[in-house]
Amino acid sequence: MMDKERLQKYIGTENLTVIEAMRKIDLNGKGILYIVDSDGRLSGSLTDGDIRRWLIKTGDLSETVEQMAFRNTKSLPVTEIQNNVSFMKKEQIRSVPIIDEEHRIVDIRFNYEGIGDYKKGSGILASVPVIIMAGGKGTRLYPYTKILPKPLIPIGDVPILERIMERFYHYGVKDFYLTVNYKKEMIKSYFADQKTPYSIHYAEEDEPLGTAGSIRLIKDTFSVPVIVTNCDILIEEDFEKVIEHHYKFGNDMTIISSLKNITIPYGVLHTKEEGIITSMEEKPQLSYFVNTGVYVVNPEFLEWIPKGRVFHMTDLAEKMICEGKSVGMYPISENSFLDMGEFEEMKKMEDRISNGYVR
Repeated sequence: MMDKERLQKYIGTENLTVIEAMRKIDLNGKGILYIVDSDGRLSGSLTDGDIRRWLIKTGDLSETVEQMAFRNTKSLPVTEIQNNVSFMKKEQIRSVPIIDEEHRIVDIRFNYEGIGDYKKGSGILASVPVIIMAGGKGTRLYPYTKILPKPLIPIGDVPILERIMERFYHYGVKDFYLTVNYKKEMIKSYFADQKTPYSIHYAEEDEPLGTAGSIRLIKDTFSVPVIVTNCDILIEEDFEKVIEHHYKFGNDMTIISSLKNITIPYGVLHTKEEGIITSMEEKPQLSYFVNTGVYVVNPEFLEWIPKGRVFHMTDLAEKMICEGKSVGMYPISENSFLDMGEFEEMKKMEDRISNGYVR
């Protein structure tokens, strides 16, 4: 049986906001919260998928989980706790709360692989090409990048670029297109020595063309949506779900977005006319969805990228929005977005990988 402190990691109250619930799910690493009412009785459950669907539908970060919780949550009485494994298998669920006679949670049993594991893909991404922007100088990581190009900087004992490709390959991707410039021969030489189970194609810049401009150097044409990503991030998400989401909502472009919480390190003053202070707020927290630098784009819109000049993926997104095209987001939690663009963030990524939270 779990002790009370550990049990609370997986339990939330109905008055939790979306942001608070996302943060708690991030911390427990199991993708779910069991929701209890004001009397502490089981009233529902909430998964990261439930939150994602809510955010896509409403965009409301301030609403409470009471509005989005799943109410037909399966549970087991404590007198039948010994049957938890067979029960989860029968109901096709990965966890089950154990409840007492008053319907209060006394334990939770899990029946799926631990933190950091991810399923083998079904292969539906086999036809989806992935373009990786690997040509930048990585000036924020100087002096590391004076010696190595940013894509070859190791996270743990594996270069970040290789980690990105291995993760996509796990979901079925077979073709990668690397746009390269800075120390490109070093990148090509490294992968020439590797026996990769996937194909790598190169588009070589003579001069920087931005995060989208170099795509026009790719000679192949595509007939299915293309994934475009920066070379310095890891996304902890099921890419099959991302592609399914892109098709389901009929998007022309889908941007993977991550929740970002920013704490103002000061007391904030709220005022009205004549400088009168109405209230004070100590170190408030602001929450936004930020662009992770991973995009799914329908192939015809790659033709919108001008040839031979600097152009960024954000320029393409803004152009599509202005032209009335469907540009949607696929929201993920803050902890699912790992960025090695700066030393502090790179250290966090290394720590999570070394502790088994990321592969």
